[in-house]
Order: sequence, then C-alpha cells, then structure tokens
Amino acid sequence: MAETIMVYIVKVSIVQFAAYPCFCGVVMVYQVAVGGAHIPVFLKLGSLLVWSYHDFFNRYRVLMKKREISKNDKKLICKTLLENLIKDPDKFQFGRTKIFFRAGQVAYLEKLRADKFRAATIMIQKTVRGWLQRVKYRRMRNAAITIQRYTRGHLARRLADHLRKTRAAIIFQKQYRMLRIFHAFQKIRKATITIQAFTRGMFVRKIYHKILLEHKATIIQKHARAWLARKQFLHFKCAAVVIQCYFRRMKARQELKKLKIEARSAQHLKKLNIGMENKVVQLQRKIDDQNKEYMHLNEQLSALTSAYATDVEKLKKELEQYRQNQGDTNQLVNLKKEIESLRLELEKSHSERKIIEDTYDKEKDLLRKRVSDLEEENALLKQEKEELNNRILCQSEDEFAQNTVKENLLTKKELEEERSRYQNLVKEYSRLEQRYDNLRDEMTIIKQTPGHRRNPSNQSSLESDSNCPSVSTSEIGDTEDAIQQVEDVGLDKAAMDMTLFLKLQKRVRELEQERKKLQTQLEKKKSQLLYPAVKYLFNEMDSDRDTDLAYNNLKRQELESENKKLKNELNELRKTIVDRVTQNNSSSDVQDSYTLLLNQLKSANEELEVRKEEVLILRAQIIKAAQQKDIGKNMDSNINTYTSWPNSDKHVDAEDAIEAYHGVCQTNRKTEDWGYLNEDGELGLAYQGLKQVARLLEAQLQDQRREHEEEVETLKTQMETLREEMEKQQQAFFQTLQLPPEAQVEFGIQQEIARLTNENLDLKELLEKLEKNEKKLKKQLKIYMKKVQDFEATQATAQTERRRHELTRQVTVQRKEKDFQGMLEYYKEDEPLLIRNLITDLKPQTVSATVPCLPAYILYMCIRHADYINDDQKVHSLLTSTINGIKKVLKKHNDDFQMTSFWLANTCRLLHCLKQYSGDTGFMTQNTAKQNEHCLKNFDLTEYRQVLSDLSIQIYQQLFKIAEGMLQPMIVSAMLESESIQGLSGVKPMGYRNRSSSMVDGDNSYSLDAVIRQLNTFHSIMCDQGLDPEIIQQVFKQLFYMINAVTLNNLLLRKDVCSWSTGMQLRYNISQLEEWLRGKNLQQSGAAETVEPLIQAAQLLQLKKKTSEDAEAICSLCTSLSTQQIVKILNLYTPVNEFEERVTVAFIRNIQANLQERNDPPQLLLDYKYMFPVLFPFSPSSITMDSIHIPASLNLEFLNEV
Repeated sequence: MAETIMVYIVKVSIVQFAAYPCFCGVVMVYQVAVGGAHIPVFLKLGSLLVWSYHDFFNRYRVLMKKREISKNDKKLICKTLLENLIKDPDKFQFGRTKIFFRAGQVAYLEKLRADKFRAATIMIQKTVRGWLQRVKYRRMRNAAITIQRYTRGHLARRLADHLRKTRAAIIFQKQYRMLRIFHAFQKIRKATITIQAFTRGMFVRKIYHKILLEHKATIIQKHARAWLARKQFLHFKCAAVVIQCYFRRMKARQELKKLKIEARSAQHLKKLNIGMENKVVQLQRKIDDQNKEYMHLNEQLSALTSAYATDVEKLKKELEQYRQNQGDTNQLVNLKKEIESLRLELEKSHSERKIIEDTYDKEKDLLRKRVSDLEEENALLKQEKEELNNRILCQSEDEFAQNTVKENLLTKKELEEERSRYQNLVKEYSRLEQRYDNLRDEMTIIKQTPGHRRNPSNQSSLESDSNCPSVSTSEIGDTEDAIQQVEDVGLDKAAMDMTLFLKLQKRVRELEQERKKLQTQLEKKKSQLLYPAVKYLFNEMDSDRDTDLAYNNLKRQELESENKKLKNELNELRKTIVDRVTQNNSSSDVQDSYTLLLNQLKSANEELEVRKEEVLILRAQIIKAAQQKDIGKNMDSNINTYTSWPNSDKHVDAEDAIEAYHGVCQTNRKTEDWGYLNEDGELGLAYQGLKQVARLLEAQLQDQRREHEEEVETLKTQMETLREEMEKQQQAFFQTLQLPPEAQVEFGIQQEIARLTNENLDLKELLEKLEKNEKKLKKQLKIYMKKVQDFEATQATAQTERRRHELTRQVTVQRKEKDFQGMLEYYKEDEPLLIRNLITDLKPQTVSATVPCLPAYILYMCIRHADYINDDQKVHSLLTSTINGIKKVLKKHNDDFQMTSFWLANTCRLLHCLKQYSGDTGFMTQNTAKQNEHCLKNFDLTEYRQVLSDLSIQIYQQLFKIAEGMLQPMIVSAMLESESIQGLSGVKPMGYRNRSSSMVDGDNSYSLDAVIRQLNTFHSIMCDQGLDPEIIQQVFKQLFYMINAVTLNNLLLRKDVCSWSTGMQLRYNISQLEEWLRGKNLQQSGAAETVEPLIQAAQLLQLKKKTSEDAEAICSLCTSLSTQQIVKILNLYTPVNEFEERVTVAFIRNIQANLQERNDPPQLLLDYKYMFPVLFPFSPSSITMDSIHIPASLNLEFLNEV
C-alpha cells in the first residue's frame, strides 16, 4: 500500500487557457513535456519516507568512508553510499532535492548506524580497560622490584661482611708465612748476588769487546760504502753531463732554425723599408759630421785658451821680473795695455764659442726629433711584424691545442673505461665470493658432520688476496704514484708532460709482459699440481697391489707406454731445439749452452738404460728364487700363459711373472727378509739402491726437462720481442727513405730524442729507487743506532745499580711517564678482541660524538706500533683480520645504509692514512713536522693499499645498491604521477583522466618531497660519518643518473604520461632537484648533467610540433636524447584536449630526416643499473695521532698508549 505516485504540476500560461477554455489532454501533455518549471509533488498511500540530501548526509555520515567524504558533491556521495548499502535499486529513488525510500529501508539504515556506534563504543571500552590493567600491572611490578632490591642489598651486605672477615684472616696468615720465609730468602739472596756480580762482569766484558769490534767494522764499512757511493755518483754525473750535452745541442739546433726563419722574415721587412733606412743613415751621417766639427772647434778653443793662459803667465813672470829689476812705470803701462788687449780677444773668442754652441744645440735637437720620428715609424712596423708572427703562431698553437684536447678526451675515456672494467671485475669477484660462501654453507648443511664447524662468515677469500708480505718499493707502488700524480696534476697537464706519458706507456708494456709470464706460470703450476696427484694415485695403487694384481699389471704397462711417449716427445724437443740453435748462429753462447744441455741429457739417458738392464737382471734372479719357494701357487688362471716383460724380448710364463710380482711387493714392504737370496743380502740392498738411483734420475730428468721448457719459452718470448722491434725499425727505416733529406734528419733526431728520453727515464727510476733504498737504510741505521745506544745505556745503568747494591740497599726508582707518541700497543692474544670490539660489534651511534673515522685512526696507530717494533707477522695478521672483519660486518648488515656508509668512510680513511704516513714524498706535501714523525719506518704497505681500495669499491657498490633499493620505488610516482603544480591534474590527456587519478590516489604513491627527504637523510648520514666530499658527490651523481634513467624509461613506455601537463610537472620536479643540489653545494658533482636527457624530454613535451622550424628547433635542442627516443616520445604524445592537434606522421619523418647524420646508439631504454667508475682521491687528515682520545665506551682497555 505504501506506493508513492509522482504527479507533475505544470505552470500553464494564461494565453493557452484563453485559447482552450475547457480541458484538453493534448495540450496538457505538450505542456508537461515542454514546460519550463516542473514541480514534483509526492503522494503516498501509506506513510511517507522522504529524506533531503543534506539531512541524509548529516545523519548517515558515520557509514561513509573518509575517501568519499573528501569529495565536494554531497548528492554523489549519498548516491554511492546507497548503491553500496542497498543492492536492490527498487527499494529507493533519487529526486532532485530528496530521496524516497520504501518501507523498512530507513530502519535498516538505522540498524547499520547503531551497529557502527556500538562497535566504536566497544573499541573505546577496550582501550580504557587495557590502560587501567597496564597501570595496575606497573604499580605491582614497581613494588616487587623495590622489595627485591632491599632483600638483595641485605644479602650483599652480609656476603661483603663475610668476605671482609675471611680476607683479614688470610692477610694474618700471609704476613706470618712471609716473615718466616723472608729470613731464609735473605741468606740465599746475598750468596747469589755475589756469584752473579762476578759472572755478569765477565759476560759484560765479553759483550763490550764484541760491540767494540762491530763498531770498528761499521766504521770500515762506512768509509768503503762512502767511497763506492762517490764513485757511483761520479759515474751518474758523467752520464748526466753527456745527456745534457746532447739535449743542449738539440736545443741549440732548434734555436738556430728559429733564428734562420726570423732572419728570413726580417730581410723581407728590410726590402719593404729600404727608403726609410737610407734616410736614417743619411741623418746619422750628418749628425756624425756635425759631432766631428764640434769636437774640432772644441779642440781649437781649448788650444787657444791654453796658449792664452801660458802667455798670461809668461807676462806675469816678466812683469814681476821688471818690477823687481827696474820698477819702471812705462813698461808696466805697456804691459797692462797688452793684458787688456789680450782680455778683449779672450772675451771675443768666448762669445764666438757660445754662438757656435747654440747653433749646434739647435741642429742637434732637430736631428733628434727626426730620429725619434723615424724610430716611432720603425717601432710601428716592428709591431705589425710581431702581430703577423703572433697570428701565425696562434693558429699553429690553436691547432696543437685542439689536437691535445682531443687526445686528452680520448685518454680520459680510456681511463674511465679501464676503471669501470676493473670495478666491474671487483663487483664480479665479490659476487662469486658470496656465491662461494653460500655453496659452502649448503655443503656444511648437507654433510651435517659432528664436531666443531667453522662459521663461513669468519672465512673470506680476501685472505688469499691480502696474504702478501710487506716488501720494499715495487712496480705497483710506482704505478700508483704515477696515477696519483696524474690525478693531482690534472689530465690536461699530465697529457702535456711527456715524461709521465712515457712512464705510463712503459709500465703498460711491462704489465703486458708480466701478464704473459703469469699465464705461462699458471699453466706450469697446473701441470705441477696434476703431477703429484697422479703420483699419489700411483702410491695408493702400490698399497693395494695384493688385492688387484691384474689391474696393476695393466696400469704398469700403460705407464711404461706413457714413458715411451714422453721419451719420443723429448727427442722431438731436442731436434727442434737443435734446429733453432742452428738457425740462430749469431749467438754462440746460447749454442754452447744448448749443446751442453743435450750432452747432459744423453748421458743421463744412457745411465738410465744401464740401470734398467741391471733391474731386469735382478728381476730374473728374484723370479728364480721365488720359484724355489713356490709362492705363487694359488693365483688366478685367467692371466695369459705367455706374458712379456716390458723393455725386453724374452717371454716368461704367467706363474713366473706372478711370483716375481709378489716378490717385488714383499721387497717393498719388508727390507729385512732380503737375506734369503744371498748369505749377506747383497742382492736386495743392490736392488733397493738401484731403485732409488732410478727414481732420483727420473726426478732429475723431469726437473731438467722443465727447466729446458722454461728456457725455450723465455727464448721464444725474447725472439718475439726482437722480431717486433726489428719490424718496427724496418718500418721506420722505410718511412725515412720515403721522406726528403731534411725530414730524414728531423726524423732521426726525433728517434734519438725518444731513445735518450727512455734511457733518461730508466736512469731516473733507478735513481729514485736508490734514493728510496738509501732513505730506508738510513732509517734502519738510525733505529739500530738507537737500539745500540739504549743497550749501552741499559748496560751502564745495570752496572751502576749493581755497584749500589753492593754498597747500600736497593732503592726503588720511579720511571717518568713519556709523552704519547701516537702508537697503541696490544698483545697478539688480544687481536680477536680488538677486531670484535672495534669492528664486528661496533655500532656507529657509539662513536657519533667523537672524531669522525675514529676506528680507522685506532687501527693505524696499532699498525704503526707493529711497524715500530719491526713485527712483519703482526702487521700482516692485523690487516688481514681487519679486512675480513669489515667484510663480515657488511655481509651481516647488507641492507643498512648507515652501517655501510660508516665502514666506507673508515676504510677510505685507513687507506688515506696508509698513504699519508707511508713516507712517499708525493703524499707528504701537506703534512706538518709532527705528522712526518708519525710515518711508517720499516714496511712498505703499497700492496695492502690496493686490497683496501678494492674493498672500498665493494663497499661503495653495496652502498649504492642499498640506496637504489630505498629510492627506486619512489621515483615514478614522485616524478611523473604526483601533482607538484596544483591545478594541472585536470589537464590530463584524453582517455586517461580517471585512470591516472586512480593511480595517484593509491597507497604506493609518493611525492617529490618524500624523494628530497630521502636524499636529505642520505646526505646527513654520510656527512655525519666523515665521508669524503668527493665520494659524496659521486654517490649523488650515481643516484641522479638512476632517477634520470628510471623516469625516462617509464616516460618512453607509458602513453598516458606523454603529454604537455606531464612535461610541465617533470620540468618543475627537475628544477626542485637542481635547487636541492645547489643548497647542498653539490652543483660541481656532475649530478645535474646526468639529468640532462630528462630535461630535454620535458622540453620536447612542451614544444610546438607542427612546422619544419619546430622540427629544427627540436633537433638542435634534444642533443642528449637519441633519435629513437625522440621519435618514440613523439609517437606516444597524446593531446591534452580535443582542441590540440596530434603529432603528424610527416612531422616525425621530417625529424628522422634531420637526425640521420647522428651516430646514436641503437638502444631505446637506458641501463639504470649502470655505475660510473668511482674514484677515491687522496685527502690527507690534519689530525695528529697523539691528539686522538679513545672513549671508554669502546672497551679497549687492553690497548696501551706508547
């Protein structure tokens, strides 16, 4: 009955009623269908069940999910709720503003609402009751703890009282017994002291005499070695003078050539400026003439003045004479007139002289001006000439610079490829090592043998790598120094440095030769390992002869046939050697040595045959003796009736052979029963002796054969090298013949220079090695001198103490505490405890408040003490156990980023410490004087440095693997699917709007902030643990490459992502990552360059894709993307809405035509697992070893500071 009838009341216009005054059904239907305002009216037969959307939403909000409430449309939320709760659509109906229900549906909804509230109240009650019970339990627990504490304290006090009393009783007993024994001891002690005084005096006198003789011997050795060193130095000096002479001669020739070229160019300029030079010459001549005239006038003037002066003096003398003699006034007047006339003439000459000087000065100034003008013009011409020469030189220098840049790039690529190859090998080695450990674990599980089982994590295959004794400077150290020098100087400067280049080239050749030698040695060792195994099998066969006679007979025959084969091969080898010796007639010494060898082999073979015949005779005698005793009666009848002895033509019966064989077996087991053959047992002894001789001869033959083969192989290698050199020289000779004579001379000079530089390098290396050896010997001498001085001092103190003992009672002397020298001493038994506390059980949090990389410094101080006491085994065991301990920790925590980065920092710091304090001058440039005192004195640990660098590479790879596993799930959703720019989520490509929104709303969605937070955690962990900034930069470069590769691969495989809006989001995300790099000062790490393909892909999605100009712009912009990647993105591109056009096929073909010239790789996707080769640049520490404090939390009390 509760049915609702819906009637629509339509607003009818007055005009229509005027047209139709009565009811018309057609008009009403038309008005209902077309009318503007429809007002629904609800009629019901029973009770009316109506809810408005707002009231329904407020009432039944409890039944809705949080995800649905977040939407803004309440009507849609109510619809989805009712569709989920009431499955029958006939039970309800949706109106425009209200919802209509049938009877009973509202009660059903109320029941659901009440159930929801009831479940919530139960949950609240559960939590409250649980909380009350926990509070009660804690109160009772605290009470029990306090009661236990008081009772235990009481018991402990009672026990302490008991222990105190027992200790007092023990002390009473001890003192009493001590006094009783002390008196007896004093008597014995006095007697022993007197005896010891005399005996020690005798021993000390002997030691003193011995030391005195050694001291005199060292003085003689010192002078002899000084004489030898002076002689060697003079020899080296003469060699250096000769090399310098040749080098300076070459330089002088080069300068002469340059001067000739310049002279040619200067003559050309002279031809151009002949007129100017003539003018200059004429003016110079004029100036010279005027200078001569001026000098002539000056000379005349000086002559006149001197004549006038002499005349005046004469007249004065005459005047005086006249005055003295006569005193006449008339003569005086005349003389005065003459003097005045002479004065007037003098004044005239002075005035003339001034006039002449003025005219000369004027002419001189004019000439100077002209000369200066000419010099300026000449300087301008010279400047033009220099500019032209500079341009020519710059062009040649630019070409040279371009060539050098290309060569540098090639060498850089080769270096990186070599590094990546080596690091891949290290990675493969660690993988195989892990596989080996797993297989060993499986084997131990399968065997299930009782008793002690070793943990596979304690063993490591690196022991075999690190079991290298500490040796002096080796070739590996030299190459490491060269590589370090290249890294310090820089690739550009290193490529320009010819000495370095030649040194590395030479080292590469030596390494190739070593590789060949090692391969040959490996093959030999394999054969040598097989030989004792076969020998062991034959010995086992000999022990089982009684059980299986027939099989042993066959085996013996096979061995003899193999012996024959070996003989034939040896003869063939002899023939081949003789042929080669006859071919190489040039080397007479080699031929003589070969003939000697062949003669020795022949004589040895003849002796062997003689011994074999004697053995056969003895066998026959043994068989006759065995027949008399009837030993072989019960043998099997399956053996052939006629058998033949090897190496003999006589046939023997089967029974005789069996008996003889039994006799031989018994002789092998018992040597006591040989007396039955002979009265004295001479035959048995002779047989045994011959047998031993035969074995010895066989062993000698095999050794000679091996040596012979080795010599042949070495000669072969020498021949090959000589052939290669001959071919090279022939090629060079033919090239020189084809060149003109001047070029031939230059080519010959270049070859001579190359030869001299190689010799110079060899001499330099020799000098460096000698200097290093000299330094080491000096250090050892100092150490031994110190030891001798300490020994003498101890002896002197011992003597003085003895004298004091004789006079007075012994006085206790307190030793002064020495300063901490940066060394830590430990006993050999405490080494496992050191490794456990410092490596295996150590957590990074325990040393977070101390100096970064503290374990590395502690380990180096322990190594330094072992070096100081010159204990090779201690250094070796400590370093191997350290490496194995680090590997064990990393295996245990293979997914812990903090632990891995902690041990990467410590391993690198230990490697840097071994370099910094190695004593090499290349690593000691930044050391202080105090740090130089902390260098190693006795051992060179370059080989351990290589092992530590390999371990650092393995830890770095594990660190990146952990970071990759944590970061990779976030990349796609953070970079491509998350909404970084608000409002672009609606701008989705057509057909993907609902699907993409459902993807982002999932539980596995990440935002860009999550990625940046993860990067921040990585950066803070590595910085806190003291990792080198260069390694941090390489880690983030690798991480950014992975982000780029994963994002670009997803972009190339998903059509729903290739749109304009995604390009905007992607470009914004990349800019955020670049901003993060700048904030962390990582912009120089190269991480931003690895994201360049992704930036170009985002720009490609945003660019226009219509005209040919757009195609050219895309081709010029997308340089980091390959042709396949560009075409794939354009094919996958989907427009945002119906107004945007799709990318046409013609446009894609246009781009393909423009990009045909590119030589891109064929692969479409990037390898996100590719790893850049890692570098560990040397970074010395400024911390001194004596300033490091060891905290008590490390539990290293057994370490003693030295």
